[in-house]
This record gives sequence, structure tokens and C-alpha cells, in this order.
Amino acid sequence: MADTKRIVLSSDHAAIDMRQAIAKHIEAQGWEVVDIGPTTPESTHYPKHGEAAAQKVASGDCDLGIILCGTGQGIMMAANKVKGIRCGVCSDPFSARMIREHNDANILSIGARVVGEGLALEIADAFLSAEFEGGRHATRVDMIKEIEA
Repeated sequence: MADTKRIVLSSDHAAIDMRQAIAKHIEAQGWEVVDIGPTTPESTHYPKHGEAAAQKVASGDCDLGIILCGTGQGIMMAANKVKGIRCGVCSDPFSARMIREHNDANILSIGARVVGEGLALEIADAFLSAEFEGGRHATRVDMIKEIEA
């Protein structure tokens, strides 16, 4: 990676170990990881962690984000409420690549109780190595932005 890119990682209590494994994995690839926690296993609320990560991406402080909870669904729903965020839950590398290439997703959500750590790393790699294709996909992403406005 020519220029270091910043990526925010966040989760609820159910996904701390997986989040930390992903952070270590992508740091080794040259990403600057902004891990905003949590760090302790006490029960916590995924909406606040999804929103906090989404705010980092929406503000431009971070280029992309990866968020996790038990299923990946709840934290994704919270993140998508932040204007400018396009987040998808993925449990396979193909979908993770496609949400970047076709939907210009800026946050990936993973369910820590859905996939194992090895697959989660593959999903993160697919998401981070893909780039938005533009073209006819840009027209569709613009339509999503219109709905948001």
C-alpha cells in the first residue's frame, strides 16, 4: 500500500477477540488501525459502537471501517443510520469484495458468532483489497445517496 490508510475497528463485547485478531492482521499489511474498543468483556450496547465507528468514517478521520457484533446485523443497522455510510454484513469473501466494487461500501460488518476467525480474516482481506468500480455502479450509489438526502 503506497499511502497508509486509516481504518476504524469497533465491536460489542461479543466480538472483542475477533476484532483484535483482525486489527493485528491488517496492521501487518500496513493499515493504520484506530481501534475504538471496547476492551473488556462486560456487556455493552452495539448501537453506540456502530455509530462511533461510522462517525469516524463519515467525518473523514478514517478511510474505512470494520465493525463486529454477534451477528453483524445490529451494529450494521446502527452504522447505516449515519449519513454517508454504506455498510454491509458479509459472511463470505465474495460478498465483501462486491460491496466495495459495486456498492462503494465504506464499512464492513462481520458476525463474530457466524464466522470463524480464519474466514473473518479472508472477508476483511477481500473488502480491503477491492476498489469501487464506478461506471453503472456509480449511478446506483448516487441513487442510494438521493434516498439518504
